[in-house]
Amino acid sequence: MNLPAPAIRHEYSDELAALCKAGGDPLRLNVLRALANDSFGVLELAQIFAIGQSGMSHHLKVLAQANLVATRREGNAIFYRRALPDAAVLGGRLHAALLDEVDDLDLPADAQARMALVQCQRAAASEHFFSRMEEKFRAQQDLIAGLAQYRESVLALLDKLSFGEHASALEIGPGDGAFLPDLARRFAQVTALDNSAEMLELARQLCQREQLDNVQLRLADALGDITVQAHCVVLNMVLHHFPEPAAALKQLAARVTPGGSLLVTELCSHNQSWAKEACGDLWLGFEQEDLAFWATAAGLVPGESLYVGLRNGFQIQVRHFQRPAGDTHHR
Repeated sequence: MNLPAPAIRHEYSDELAALCKAGGDPLRLNVLRALANDSFGVLELAQIFAIGQSGMSHHLKVLAQANLVATRREGNAIFYRRALPDAAVLGGRLHAALLDEVDDLDLPADAQARMALVQCQRAAASEHFFSRMEEKFRAQQDLIAGLAQYRESVLALLDKLSFGEHASALEIGPGDGAFLPDLARRFAQVTALDNSAEMLELARQLCQREQLDNVQLRLADALGDITVQAHCVVLNMVLHHFPEPAAALKQLAARVTPGGSLLVTELCSHNQSWAKEACGDLWLGFEQEDLAFWATAAGLVPGESLYVGLRNGFQIQVRHFQRPAGDTHHR
């Protein structure tokens, strides 16, 4: 006797079918792999995978309909990132399993090379901005959020943390050095890394005026070797200049000594695209959950956060992430 199979409700079958359809194409799987640690615009993805914009838009639409990618607007462009799976909703476990499998794949070598080129283009745009804007840096920053608008919040969070009298600090991208005196008063040794010789010269002049004898300035790539480590690593309005913010957080986490802290001051996500041209921003702020997700993936534990509302419509997030005391290996 043949019994009829139980029927799946139509709306449920549609959602599961959309997931299966999205994962049934090699190119779409490679797109998901490329979005593992970064977000890209449709033109960038078309460049990476060497297909036309309309073809890439079609594939992204299929992924979006299956809730495998999420979008955010950066000025006139839309950037795509992987959506986080939710095991509590229909298809959530399938979504998570698909991403686990995708992460075991290697992108084709030619796609990897083109992705590196896209990221180099982003980095070059940022470096070019700072090489020609050092004299206007403070004025341009103040258009959005100058140090004066978030300094007290950062210091309030910093002063709640317990550092020994011999503790060290590392500031990534100190700009003109305005925050270095605050660090120099709180730490025995302070190192500042910047890849802009012009900006580092401004910081050197400030250190000379303020007689900051415990501050060392280094012209270096913040994401290079990790020989420089510190009990407290500070990034004030810097992350949005990195071509790959998630990957940058992972590498910077390795600069934090076990038990130490990473302090990140950043804009919350916004849609004021003029900031890209005026201030050299690669990203228009970040979602709070994205920073927490990236930091957790880097082995850090989210701590206290402060939020500062500004009259010009921007909001600043000051985030504390801690490296576990027992974590003694580099990632």
